[in-house]
Amino acid sequence: MFVALLLTVTGAAAGEPDAPPIAKLSTAVGPAFALGKAGERWAKLVAERSGGKIPVRLFPGAALAQSDPAREFVALRDGAADLAIGSTLFWSPQVVELNVVSLPWLAPDANTLAVLAEGPVAERLLAAVERAGVVPLALAVLGHRALSLAAAAPRAPADLAGLKVRVAVTPLLTDLFTSLKTLPQAMAVADAHAAFRAGMLDAQEGTLATLAAASVDTFGVKHVLLGDAVAECAVFAANKAAWNGWTDEARSIVRETALQAARELPALAQAENDAAQTALGRRGVTVTRLTPTGRAAFAAAARGVYDKWAVVIGADLVSAAEAAVKGINR
Repeated sequence: MFVALLLTVTGAAAGEPDAPPIAKLSTAVGPAFALGKAGERWAKLVAERSGGKIPVRLFPGAALAQSDPAREFVALRDGAADLAIGSTLFWSPQVVELNVVSLPWLAPDANTLAVLAEGPVAERLLAAVERAGVVPLALAVLGHRALSLAAAAPRAPADLAGLKVRVAVTPLLTDLFTSLKTLPQAMAVADAHAAFRAGMLDAQEGTLATLAAASVDTFGVKHVLLGDAVAECAVFAANKAAWNGWTDEARSIVRETALQAARELPALAQAENDAAQTALGRRGVTVTRLTPTGRAAFAAAARGVYDKWAVVIGADLVSAAEAAVKGINR
């Protein structure tokens, strides 16, 4: 584990200059994706600002968390990673307050999502991350998840009834798709591809970029729905023991560079989504966005899930988030 900056450490061999320890930075995806690019950028900024005294090695694909983004928070908390950039959605099982970002249709566009990633709501989310055992540094907008389908994109909630949908394994997503009368399926990506080809799977949710990168068109996907239902932000954080072992100078560098990388991430995420949509279109996949009327109908169908999770998250935090979003929409 990365112990300290500007403190004496044991060299690789007696008489050799001390080599600075390497900080391990975890991201769920590699630099081909916006989140991975942010990790790469953060690592570079830290190394540059510290004059090489804080070398950072990027471990993409949640490699420090058994290749499972849902285990990444625990890996960071318990010291397998020193730094991490994770999704609020995948960290929400350990930090329940983070589910507020993904409440169905609470923040259905970039402007409303941005208001949750800054100001009082963001401060409360970062405080919840700290209570859960790691050092929070920054939040940044990632975007919304999409739904790929073999059949036409649904126009009304009833169109989803009975569809077998592969979903990321998080409680809120499972509840959401169950409430919309689908049959949520938890399986590995490779198994999902095989199931699509065999006609045993009807749809798959995920980010637009991951759906495009997976070449979903090659196994029968013809449509992608941008429903704007489930949003994600990125959380930049540090392991508490590592953080406490660093000097004030080291902590300042790590925090300031996290904030800079976080400021740059939304533009990377938007460019990624635009490129993914273009790529899917070129492959013959029809990308459809729900109209405001359609969005309202789906939100009404999922209201029970929203209300259930508002209680789990905490009514006060949810009210604060709703007020912040309402202020943008005035």
